[in-house]
Amino acid sequence: MTPFSSLRLRRALPVALAAVAALTVAGGAPAKDKQARKAEAATSIRAAVERGDILPLPRILALAQARVKGEVLKIELEQDDGVLSYEVKILTKKGRVREVELDARTGALIKIEDD
Repeated sequence: MTPFSSLRLRRALPVALAAVAALTVAGGAPAKDKQARKAEAATSIRAAVERGDILPLPRILALAQARVKGEVLKIELEQDDGVLSYEVKILTKKGRVREVELDARTGALIKIEDD
């Protein structure tokens, strides 16, 4: 199975967009506001990819799975001190969950750790 398995990408993309959208959604906001914020976040992410500010999800998945083989469970786009990073949680064949953190702009490895 290749890192770019179309089934895996179709499953991972909505998870990633939901995770990223969650970054901008404040707890306790009305459902309508949450939906609007999620849509706005998704639009912002697409625009950032198109501008080249962050790498597209297929590239991030390939980079993460080159470091840790297994099934992608979760993807998050986080911002810490103004730096965007992707956190990719991967279930290995041995049943271990590993988290691969990559710079969202360059794809550079930040860290790999057990989750």
